[in-house]
Amino acid sequence: MPAYFITGFLQIRLLDILDILLVAILIYQVYSLIRGTGAINIFLGILSIYLIWWLVRIFEMELLTAILGQFMSVGVLALIIVFQPEIRKFLLLLGKRSIIQQGSKTFFKGLWAMEEDRELNIPAIVNACESFSEQKTGALIVITHENDLESFIETGQRMDGLISEQLLGSIFYLNSPLHDGAVIISNNRIRAARCVLPVSSIRRIPASLGLRHRAAIGITEQTDAVALIVSEQSGKISWCKEGKIQRNIKPLQLKELLANDFLTDKKQDRTGKEKFSFLRNILKNKKMS
Repeated sequence: MPAYFITGFLQIRLLDILDILLVAILIYQVYSLIRGTGAINIFLGILSIYLIWWLVRIFEMELLTAILGQFMSVGVLALIIVFQPEIRKFLLLLGKRSIIQQGSKTFFKGLWAMEEDRELNIPAIVNACESFSEQKTGALIVITHENDLESFIETGQRMDGLISEQLLGSIFYLNSPLHDGAVIISNNRIRAARCVLPVSSIRRIPASLGLRHRAAIGITEQTDAVALIVSEQSGKISWCKEGKIQRNIKPLQLKELLANDFLTDKKQDRTGKEKFSFLRNILKNKKMS
């Protein structure tokens, strides 16, 4: 007979614990597949409808229960249609022999990963944008937050390089085969170049803005990423976040925006302490002299 753990009036079996663990792993794998795509918003919307349907059933609101019940009755079919690309990707992933090994490594790595040096190399990005601005070289750089933008990385040329002004300059060089499209930066590394991004369809965007600006607005509308654009015509630098664009950004402003968005509190605190220590040493030397 399976072992039981008595907790108050609840009886928890070892199989129940295993069941919960397997469901958690499954949810994590599904989240990994749809993270960084528009599907995550659809999934949250469907989940919200389910929770509302569950609540109206509890409170016996018959009209809403009937309406939402009709939607839930075809919910599985709707999920298959909406998430067809993600389901196909998941089934292909299951077909690999190393799925269990890779999945377990990814899962536990996400839980127990050691802190790495993932602070964004802001000076290299700012210097590159300043150089592009002076030379009127068009550029589109996307920097991720939580969403890894894996589906958009797959549309371009995969890379895994350290951020440097020289590397960004070679990518967006006019005669380079990688200069078209966007560069995606994640965890302080250049993950891909020549990536295709969704173009925003908002009508209020000024007609003077080209495809780079529309793509920057589109990707920041759908994800939590930040996009930097350098105009090929005017050389002006733009900053785009949450579908909103700030144009004609100076390099110093760009540095401040990136620092506010990507530097962690720990990094900022450490920098503040270093400045305080530096000033204290100067005052101490003055007193001694």
